[in-house]
Amino acid sequence: MSEVSIPPLIQQMLQSQFYPHPVTEPIQLIQTHISYVLLTGDYVYKLKKPVNFGFLDFSTLDKRQHFCAEEIRLNQRGASELYLEVLPITQDGSNYKLDKAGNPVEYALKMRQFPQESLFITMFEQGKLTETHMEELGRVVAKFHAVAQTNDYIRSFGEIPQVRAAIDENYQQTEKYIGGPQTQSQYDETKQFTDAFFADRQSLFTSRIANNYIRECHGDLHLRNICRWQDKILLFDCIEFNEPFRFVDVMYDIAFAVMDLEARERKDLGNVFLNTYVEQTGDWEGLQVLPLYLSRQAYVRAKVTSFLLDDPGVPKADKEAATTAAAHYYKLAWEYTSSQQGRLILMSGLSGSGKSTVARQLARRMGAIHIRSDAVRKHLGGVPLEQKGEASLYTSEMTAKTYGRLLELGIKLASVGFPVILDAKYDRLQLRQEALAQAQHHQLPLQIFHCTAPESVLRDRLSMRTGDIADATPDLLASQQAATEPFTPSEQPLVTNLDTTQDWEAQLKV
Repeated sequence: MSEVSIPPLIQQMLQSQFYPHPVTEPIQLIQTHISYVLLTGDYVYKLKKPVNFGFLDFSTLDKRQHFCAEEIRLNQRGASELYLEVLPITQDGSNYKLDKAGNPVEYALKMRQFPQESLFITMFEQGKLTETHMEELGRVVAKFHAVAQTNDYIRSFGEIPQVRAAIDENYQQTEKYIGGPQTQSQYDETKQFTDAFFADRQSLFTSRIANNYIRECHGDLHLRNICRWQDKILLFDCIEFNEPFRFVDVMYDIAFAVMDLEARERKDLGNVFLNTYVEQTGDWEGLQVLPLYLSRQAYVRAKVTSFLLDDPGVPKADKEAATTAAAHYYKLAWEYTSSQQGRLILMSGLSGSGKSTVARQLARRMGAIHIRSDAVRKHLGGVPLEQKGEASLYTSEMTAKTYGRLLELGIKLASVGFPVILDAKYDRLQLRQEALAQAQHHQLPLQIFHCTAPESVLRDRLSMRTGDIADATPDLLASQQAATEPFTPSEQPLVTNLDTTQDWEAQLKV
């Protein structure tokens, strides 16, 4: 980056003498389309560029001060450890300094600097981001959303005119990139998808509002805005500058993280995060709006990357990289709009037979939604997932409700194109027949994976099970075996038997 493209203030902030504390040299400057970020060692200073993109307006000093204050306030929710204070910058002749006494000419947000190795994006690039991290993130975001504010005003942003305003603005602001990183057909077909989605799914948006899923969310939840520091996942740099980008469906946040991982060709990690989150929240219905938001999030990454092409401060090599990146995101946004054939997979087997282990791996391989009967049962009963259920949770009436809800969710999600794995014993013929009848009625393919293991292995597994939401214990095995009804000749063609003490992946027919 040439120095002539950097404002004098930022040039001075690249010098150690600017700061009233020791710095680590060289000071690193990170530039986005809306910010300058300076890494000094112990602290980060972030300044907002004097820009107005319509959806964001930092064009005056007062506005930049206001949004610095908003950024601190809102990020206390997910990363209070990082956000310290807003500092005025004054000017004396040609010299700038951090000074609370003088007349401010700019404002800087002061943050605690954490090692860049703690960023999820860095962990990802170094091959250190694991499925365990994704499960932890799913639980953290579920808790973040559970306490996120909502009220009548916030919920009003879930109405279709509000939701589509930002999406339509994305299309308007990217027309000029058609013929560059964006193709005309991609543009047309992506827009046609969102237009049809709003026209055909009005009741879905109404139900999301009614069930309080429109909240004050993060709004920009991708790998660069998540870190794991001091043994804790922090969600930082949320959207402070635009209410419609923050007052959104919780699935808007989820889609950003999932899209970011899929854009980096790690759909498996995105799947772990997604399934953990919806299991924690019980918001499986929310997956019906996910395709809209996946496309939207990819498109907005394409848009903001395209904006770099118009910035005179961005070097030519960076603009070439931006063109390639934008083209990738425009293509991904378009790919999310293609309809898929949904399908149902029933897991079957005794407790401890490895159903959930197999289902979890299958889900990651297939990009499937994995719904465990244990989670459905506890959500229906109002029991926290990690808490052991009482006997009332396991009555025949509650079991019937659980399987009914499980199948309802499976059909609903498979009908909009998801592969869905229903993870339960499915030991009764009637339960399997109901699922098969519903699948046939909705013209959905159905398979059954029957997991087996010797009784001694089942008992050992159940005795050693810890930290799982399932409550089954070894003493239940005898009654489960007695109640199990064998597969009928008509079911047999649908069944794949998996001995989970062997290499079960080699036994799969998926």
